[in-house]
Amino acid sequence: MIELYVDGASAGNPGKSGIGIFIKGEGHMLKIAEKIEPTDNHTAEFQALLRGLEETAKLTSGMVSARSDSQIVVMAVEKEFVKNEMYKQYLSRILTIVKSFDFFFIKWIPDTENRAADALAREAIHAKD
Repeated sequence: MIELYVDGASAGNPGKSGIGIFIKGEGHMLKIAEKIEPTDNHTAEFQALLRGLEETAKLTSGMVSARSDSQIVVMAVEKEFVKNEMYKQYLSRILTIVKSFDFFFIKWIPDTENRAADALAREAIHAKD
């Protein structure tokens, strides 16, 4: 099983933004800190999950357990629905990837359990261009 931890961060609304992805399991350990276009925090969270799933799909088609500290993202994926038009494009792409896995689980976790992905997202915000 692959465990995927994701976090998005923005310094402002919108502002400098970054995503953090931490993947472990099945002999893999991958840390990604990427700067993204300035955006709001929720959009950064959706982008983090999408990017994390893209990387995870390169590693397995088996069992994936995703974890995020964003309730809006977790609920959107669980319900396969989001009201905000801005997030629909991300959710559609996320669900397409999710369906390619044999088993997929997503769980909300508190910030304290998502420190690795959070640190990577913050690192990305402060990275030089």
